[in-house]
Amino acid sequence: MASVVDTAQEFGVIKPALEVASTTLALEFKFNDATGRTVLAASRQEPPLKVVRAFPISNGAVLAHLHNVSGGLLGGDNLKLDVRIDRQARVQLTTTGATRIYRPRAGSAATVQSNDIAIGENALLEYLPDPLIPFAASRFAQRTMIRLAPGAGLFWWEILSPGREARGELFEYERVQMKTEILADGRRLAVEHVDLEPRKRALSSLARLGPYRTYAAFYICQSGREPGTWLALEQNLRGVCYQYARPGEILWGFSTLASHGLMARCLAKRGREITPGLHAIWNAAKMQLYGCRAEPPRKVN
Repeated sequence: MASVVDTAQEFGVIKPALEVASTTLALEFKFNDATGRTVLAASRQEPPLKVVRAFPISNGAVLAHLHNVSGGLLGGDNLKLDVRIDRQARVQLTTTGATRIYRPRAGSAATVQSNDIAIGENALLEYLPDPLIPFAASRFAQRTMIRLAPGAGLFWWEILSPGREARGELFEYERVQMKTEILADGRRLAVEHVDLEPRKRALSSLARLGPYRTYAAFYICQSGREPGTWLALEQNLRGVCYQYARPGEILWGFSTLASHGLMARCLAKRGREITPGLHAIWNAAKMQLYGCRAEPPRKVN
C-alpha cells in the first residue's frame, strides 16, 4: 500500500507557531470505585475548545464530545488538548462534526493542534473523531503524544480528507503535518510523521497517496499483552477488512508495532467508504481484546 509517512521530514512550521499563546482544553477522568463508573472529575476550558458534559455509556464508561465553538480552526490558532485518564477509567472522545481548517489571513501563523494524552493503569481511551478537512491555502500542524501505563488500552483513529470535495476543492491546502508518538512504560512504540505539501510534492506519487484522496490511520494498543496477541489480531483484522478493500478504490493495510499494539492504515478515493471499515476493525479488535462489542458514539450538536 502506498504510504504517506515521511519520517525524514521535520516539522518546520511547528517551532515558530508554538511561540503563539495557546488555548487549552484539559480533561481529567477518574474511576469511581463505589459506583463502578467513570466520571469527568475536572476540566479547564478555554475558548474555542469546550466539553459540555460526559455522558454515561455501557461498561461504566463515559462519552465526551469535543466542541469547537468557533466552527473550525483558524490561522494562528494554537490549541492544546490535555487528557488525563486515571486507573481503570474508560473514556470515549469524539467530535461533534468534521474539523474544518480555514484559510489563514495574510501573515498569520499556521494552525497548530497539540494533543497530550496520558492513560492510566488498566484504563481505556477510545478516540473516534470525524475527519479533518483542510480548506484551500490552509496550513495545519498537529503533534500528538500518547503515554500508556501498564494495562492501558487505546483505540485512536484519524481521518484526513483532501479538502471540501463537494466544492471540487481537492488538495488545495498549503501544508498538513501530523506527528504521532505512542509510548508505553517510557518505551516508544510508534512514531509517525505525515507531511503533505501538494504544491511542492505531487500527492499522486505512489510514495504518497497515489490515485487516492483520503487517508486514515488507526492505532490499537494495550500495554502488557503478549506479542502473540497482536499477530493473531492482525490476522483476524485482515480477514475482517477483506470485504471492505477494492483495489483502485480503497486499500487497507496492517502492521504490528514494536510491542503492545498494531496500526491499520487506509487509502480511499471516497472518504465516506472509510468509516464502515474503521468501525468493523474497532468492533473486532474490542471483542478480541476486551470481550465486548464496540459502541459507536452518539452525536450531539
